[in-house]
Parts: sequence; C-alpha cells; structure tokens
Amino acid sequence: MKIRSSREAVIIGAVAFTLSWSWITAALAQAPPGSFANVVIAARAAPGCLGVETGQTASGKRIIFAWFENKKALVAWYHSDTHQRAMKTVFARQTFDRQPLPDLPEDSGPILAIVSVKFLDAPRPDATSMPISSIGIELYGPLPGGVAVGGRFAPDALKVRGLREIDIGTAEGQPR
Repeated sequence: MKIRSSREAVIIGAVAFTLSWSWITAALAQAPPGSFANVVIAARAAPGCLGVETGQTASGKRIIFAWFENKKALVAWYHSDTHQRAMKTVFARQTFDRQPLPDLPEDSGPILAIVSVKFLDAPRPDATSMPISSIGIELYGPLPGGVAVGGRFAPDALKVRGLREIDIGTAEGQPR
C-alpha cells in the first residue's frame, strides 16, 4: 500500500510540475527580454502615451502596441533618450538625423505604433548589436465604428468615434 501511495505522489508531483512549468514558460514567453522591457516601461511613462500592450506571435515575434494621443506625442517619444538608446543598441553603426513622420499632418489624431521584433536564437559571431533577425514599426489610426463587449484591446483613454461598447452582462442577456 505504501508503494502505491509513493507512486501516486510521484505521478501527482510530476503532473503538477509539468502544468506549472507550462504556465511559467508561457508567462516568460510574454515577458520581453532585457532592454526590450525597459523600452516598454519608458513608453508607458512617456507624455502623450495612452497605453502599451505587449505580446508574442505564433512565429516568435515580440510585439509592442503603443497608443499615442497624436503626432506630437509620438515624435517626442522618437526623440526621447530611451528610444534613441534603443535605436543605437539595435543599429550601432547607424546615424539617426532625420525628422520622423514628415508626411503626417500635425492634426493626425491618435496613432497606434506596432513594433514587431524577431530575436535570433543565437547571436551572430560578427554581431555588433542585439541579436535581431527582423524589426518592423508600423503606424495606424483608429477608424470609426467597431464593437467592444465587456472591454477592448485599446486603452480606455483612446476615444473611437462610433465604437459600440456593450456591457458583458447585457450581451449575455442578464439584467443590469
């Protein structure tokens, strides 16, 4: 009887460990590495930043979704010490002396900046910067309309014209 109990305890322990490990691995996959995390923290604190979310795609790209209230706020973030250091870390030999977004009107309204970064599994032997295989920065503006049931992805501070916001209880047919 004692052997059976020990065996069951080992099985239960192994299952618990496996489930815990899978949860921890998933959580770590969502946590940005090193300086990536510093950029996220600084972006959240930047004047005019309405909110920041991070994630990871199935292909392994790390994603930052940062909403800015307008062009002025996004350009200020671009020129910030943190962002300039991040650019120099990734592209050490590059000079950044251009004015960003010259074709975007000053009254552009809110802007969603999506940064996607794919890190290399192993650094290149000749690398002088971070081990990145690709990086993309894309900018989007909110379109009128849409629906949010019980919440939405964009921060509450981002106002979207024509967005229908529905309480989850109402959507499930529960009385308010």
